[in-house]
Amino acid sequence: MTHQEAEAAGGGELAVRVWRGAERGFESFRVARRESQTVLDVVTEIQREQDPSLAYRFACRVGMCGSCAMTVNGRPRWTCRTRVAKVAEDGALTLEPLKNLPVVKDLAVDMAVFFEKWRDAKGFFEPGERPADDFAKVEPASPERQAADAGVECINCGACYSACDVVSWNPDYLGPAALNRAWTLVNDVRDEGQDARLAAVSGDAGCHSCHSHMSCTEFCPKDLSPTYAIAGLKRATAKRLWRRRA
Repeated sequence: MTHQEAEAAGGGELAVRVWRGAERGFESFRVARRESQTVLDVVTEIQREQDPSLAYRFACRVGMCGSCAMTVNGRPRWTCRTRVAKVAEDGALTLEPLKNLPVVKDLAVDMAVFFEKWRDAKGFFEPGERPADDFAKVEPASPERQAADAGVECINCGACYSACDVVSWNPDYLGPAALNRAWTLVNDVRDEGQDARLAAVSGDAGCHSCHSHMSCTEFCPKDLSPTYAIAGLKRATAKRLWRRRA
């Protein structure tokens, strides 16, 4: 019987290694394999039945909030949507916090720096000093609307940020999620903050620092492509520079 068949039928055990901080390192647990078991189910069972001091984060459990993201066998994943059968074919799991973010405790990270970079990239709608009296009419088929649509479903789980090599090398780098958000707003015809936004993302820690390794795109649980959004920002910031020099 394969491991997948054993998981589907229930039975057997998982060997789970969980990161508990620099002083404690990895600690090992044994958890029964169950039908349709997710990685979040495993973490929850450890916390409830074996070690109540284990810290982790989750909320919706259905892939809506992204708060349960962790590093699972070396890859950033939503643990609520990751089946054990998919990632533990050898019956083993190694669980760590997301990379590139400060660890609060065990598997829980501090997301403050992630959202501060969203702010620094001007990732918020700017209506201008005198907003329009009526709703803007944005054609769904317009190139701008389609470009925004391609990246607007980001839920800020931090998986792309954890996977980003450039963030690992340069902690000041704005990161793929913040830059993806900026790109959606660059394509929002209602927004009045474009010059400040393009200036914010064109600095040393902005879009031009991206090496296009596409790790963010590979690991995005929503199948978005921050790499292409960042490429769009590179073009937009280059056009802005030429306009200013003209």
